[in-house]
Amino acid sequence: MQNVISFALHGRWTIPPSLNPGTRGNDQPNTNLIDAFVASSFKTPRSGSSRLPMALLAILLGLIGSGLCCQSHKSSQHLTATTSGIITGHWLDDVPCVVEYLGIPYAKPPVGDLRFEAPHKLDASNGTYYASDFGHDCPHSAHATPNYPRLTSQARRIISYFSSPPGTKHSEDCLTLNIWSKATHGAHGSKKPVFVFFHGGAFAAGNTNTPFYNGKYLANEQHLVVITVNYRLGILGFPGAPGKTQNLGLRDQRLAVQWIHDNVESFGGDARKIIIAGQSAGAVAVDYWAYAYQQDAIVHGIIAHSGNALSFPGLSPKEAEEHWAAVVQAVGCGSNVDQISCVKRVEWTKMLDAAAAVKAAESNTRLRPMPPFSPVPDDEVVFSNYTALNINGSFAPLPILLGNNRDEDKYYAIAAYARGVVATPKESADFVTDSFTRPVTHQAQARHDHGVASWAYLYQADWDNTRLFPGSGAYHGVDLHMIFGASAQVSGLPTTVKQQKLTARMQHAWYLFCEDPWNGLAKIGWPRFDMGDDKVVIFGAD
Repeated sequence: MQNVISFALHGRWTIPPSLNPGTRGNDQPNTNLIDAFVASSFKTPRSGSSRLPMALLAILLGLIGSGLCCQSHKSSQHLTATTSGIITGHWLDDVPCVVEYLGIPYAKPPVGDLRFEAPHKLDASNGTYYASDFGHDCPHSAHATPNYPRLTSQARRIISYFSSPPGTKHSEDCLTLNIWSKATHGAHGSKKPVFVFFHGGAFAAGNTNTPFYNGKYLANEQHLVVITVNYRLGILGFPGAPGKTQNLGLRDQRLAVQWIHDNVESFGGDARKIIIAGQSAGAVAVDYWAYAYQQDAIVHGIIAHSGNALSFPGLSPKEAEEHWAAVVQAVGCGSNVDQISCVKRVEWTKMLDAAAAVKAAESNTRLRPMPPFSPVPDDEVVFSNYTALNINGSFAPLPILLGNNRDEDKYYAIAAYARGVVATPKESADFVTDSFTRPVTHQAQARHDHGVASWAYLYQADWDNTRLFPGSGAYHGVDLHMIFGASAQVSGLPTTVKQQKLTARMQHAWYLFCEDPWNGLAKIGWPRFDMGDDKVVIFGAD
């Protein structure tokens, strides 16, 4: 049976009765308690005590420090020297001391002759780039407005911000990243760990210009540099063209991290402490990384939210080529001797329209069709048998923090309903087990078997302001509100005190992993994963 370590809202780790993450029980924790980090910070003072509570003292000191940390800087323009020239950032009014840099190019625009090619490194420059606005979204097809029984008033807003907000501009010139870094002095002025996040979206949608992934709150609360990255999507990122370089979107991510590695110390980051993180497709991508760059990882740990290399079935090279051929024919390049040269001249909007007409590939579940333009095995950055690679230990020794949400299927049910699909309870349970619970266990154990630290969690909190419909629970993506701390901005509704406390705890845990991915979480009593002990940490147990 499985031992579960529960992260209760009163600030302690508890060992509750056995609870299988594949079930949705309401087991109550017992009294076997292990003191955890910040446990004392949220304890109620004893009756009659005149001492200032530690939490209030910490808040007051933080406010004093925040005023001092940037008071001497705000009158001057914030300029940062990089290999791409001088980057001009700006201070934020709502989170004092955080400097924001938006839309920084990390590669040459993949347009014209560079369309359908691997990303090209930017030339060195002595110019100045004003990083004041988000870059363009990488082109992708718009999502339909969700229509599902009993959606909450905030559901459409949340889903829109998660999948891709309307009104943002699309362009092939989209390979940009965003940086948030807090100005600090004294003991906290040391170089910060770097949290690099790749959005999800089935490699077919998504962007960084959304409050969902705004890094300012996390950068303000924790000693981290926070970075989000745009990468090519759909047919422009995963074209499947025979004889050409594959998986361009994943290669974009690699070049982005290389740029970060070369420049992040200018933004207060530590190039020796870069952690790549992602959710859903982004989580799959960061797990792929460990297998693709075994000898040259240039990062120091991985955080995978609701996805990994074993989560979703991939396209075969044959399927990818068939999908490519259908688009080439649809845009009028099928009879051209040099098809690549022909499609490079086609408007990207026409390419997307043609790609949208390609039928989704066969999948192992009705809840998540396989996108027709997505990663394909090339034996360079994507492989066909990760189970065999695990047995051989053929991955970079990068510590990994990974997990999933209890009710992942509830988000997918909305899109399935729009396609006329209503999954049975068994289909839903199998989807969660096959795509999330079991892959988390297998990947965590594979690392453990080869001496690499792995840390597993289950998220199961359900908050009023993030609820999509009655019973939506801890659905796919909802845990990101805890990490980025922006659920009020995303939903338009306020958070509760309990929600804020759990946000603070999870943010600090993620920081500890970024600071020391081998041992940081052990400092708060979080055990490394070992199937022999079969322990997993639960967030939001009560």
